[in-house]
Amino acid sequence: MTGTARITLDTAAAILAAQPFNDLVGARITRFGEGEAELVLDIEDRHRQQFGVAHGGVLAYLADNVLTFAAGSVLGADVLTGGMDVSYLRAARSGRLRARASVVHRARSHAVVTVEIRNENGGSGAAALCAIARGTVFATSPRGAAA
Repeated sequence: MTGTARITLDTAAAILAAQPFNDLVGARITRFGEGEAELVLDIEDRHRQQFGVAHGGVLAYLADNVLTFAAGSVLGADVLTGGMDVSYLRAARSGRLRARASVVHRARSHAVVTVEIRNENGGSGAAALCAIARGTVFATSPRGAAA
């Protein structure tokens, strides 16, 4: 994320679209602001590992990105993930992954964020919780700014 001003959902979508790696993954941002963010991803063959389930790296990518967006909504756009852990709870084979992040602690220079990733597989039941994550995100200085 770049820039020092608070950003809107449209700006957040443009930031996500500017990430070359996301061109490979195909996540979309659907919610942004006030310490929260949400990314969605429709599971395709390219997202699966050899056993036919969504690769853990795909879920980790969603967690990393959505937690930085949530933190960026309260810290400003210049943020970087300082650390993250992911617990995988259930495999996702098909459908949509929805990653929701919420800031649980905010300080001047960092935020702690929690993430839930659920699999919406088109059934009539509730979306299955696939992974939870927690990360720390740090505010950084914009490029070219004096430290």
